[in-house]
Amino acid sequence: MRSHGNDHGCGPGRRGAGREGFEGGRAAFGPFGPPFGGGPFGGGRGRGGGRGRARRGDVRASILALLTDRSMHGYEMIQEIGERSGGAWKPSPGSVYPTLQLLEDEGLIVSASEGGKKLFTLTDLGRGEAESGPDAPWEEAGRGVDWEGVNEIRQAGFGLMEAFGQVWKTGSADQRQKALTVINDARKKLYLILADED
Repeated sequence: MRSHGNDHGCGPGRRGAGREGFEGGRAAFGPFGPPFGGGPFGGGRGRGGGRGRARRGDVRASILALLTDRSMHGYEMIQEIGERSGGAWKPSPGSVYPTLQLLEDEGLIVSASEGGKKLFTLTDLGRGEAESGPDAPWEEAGRGVDWEGVNEIRQAGFGLMEAFGQVWKTGSADQRQKALTVINDARKKLYLILADED
């Protein structure tokens, strides 16, 4: 029986709090935008959502493994991989759709139009290849990650930036300057931790 890694339940949650107070599409982070970039601590940008990036071969194996369960649209596959990896990896459309086209060209999957979208299904040849591949390729992206620790760090980071955003949004020029000093000092102190300095 195939194992698809649905039991992770320990993936990083998404915080909805503190996202009110947008001005011009940005959160209350002033001119700096939301905190963090890629890596496990931020929203992640660029290919593969910036987290748990995988090689194109992993995308291929993941698509084949997913389609052994049922036919899916490309968008569904992206969402399923994100969910089954516990949030560790969400491949980008730019990696999924070209791979789907390649698999179709190889005769491993077929597509049919459904409601303006393409629904992909394994062929007999594709099912054979899927069965000979890994059961849950997406699990590799989440291995060895301490999600509890990651969540604590993310929450602390978001809390810090939410507080900074409030000062930047409502504070006086003097208060804003003081807030910048606190943030800059905190950043320096964090780097000093890595350097083992006091």
